[in-house]
Amino acid sequence: MTILAIDIGGTAIKYSLVDDNNNISSFSEIPSEAKLGASALLEKVYKIIEAHISDCDAISISTAGRVDSENGRIIFANENIPEYTGTELAKLITERFSKPAFVENDVYCAATAEANYGSGKNVKNFVCLTVGTGIGGAIVLNGKLYKGDRLCGGDFGEMITGEDKFENLASATALVKRVKSSTGRTLTGREIFDDDNFSDPTIKAAVDSWIDELTKGIKTLMFIFDVPLFVVGGGIMSEKYIIDRISNDLHNSERENFKALEIKHAFFKNQAGVIGAAHIAREKLKN
Repeated sequence: MTILAIDIGGTAIKYSLVDDNNNISSFSEIPSEAKLGASALLEKVYKIIEAHISDCDAISISTAGRVDSENGRIIFANENIPEYTGTELAKLITERFSKPAFVENDVYCAATAEANYGSGKNVKNFVCLTVGTGIGGAIVLNGKLYKGDRLCGGDFGEMITGEDKFENLASATALVKRVKSSTGRTLTGREIFDDDNFSDPTIKAAVDSWIDELTKGIKTLMFIFDVPLFVVGGGIMSEKYIIDRISNDLHNSERENFKALEIKHAFFKNQAGVIGAAHIAREKLKN
């Protein structure tokens, strides 16, 4: 069985064909241009499906926003994707392409991939944290994904960790804004960590203060969940400097639960969403 898995984020849409052994083919990434709104975003998704519809048995969507996965509907999406709230995504795709379609929150998909095949495999309890345009999260307890009564369990970006929401202080977007405020330069997350830029003491200081905000959030979550592992994803989190600085802060703490906490990169990196989405589709098609 081949699943066309599509991962919709605020910055990019990633997609691939995934077989039963999680072999990925035709993995690609295009800008989502999410600020243009839901209609423009859906047109991009439809074009991806049209190009691969003859090669797949089903379509599975990993997407930003709060998702009613039973009905494939976007319950809520913030201003990063205007007019996305209420979109009957699975229904629209099934009616248009006459193939089964499934929809799940992007971080829930990533956590599913990591729990079954990646950095969280054989770990009963862990937290998944993704840092990108915003901050998303997922909670795995006793080997099962915990979504909460209103399907927003793990929406860590909304918690208050200082003078603002966590994602306003510690997302990749927040880092870009912090560097611009310090230097007047608009750099992408990747550009910030280029050697020529990161060697600038002003930029490095901005990065360090941003990492401190991210660490505060992780410490807060540790007081709540007391898990042995955090799996962190998002393009910017592939930077070793970030993980090393967070780990050093935690492991030098006087608190034993911080010392024992392991921070791991998402095993599947930017492919976690498509791997998780494909797994979810296969499981649903079995039932």
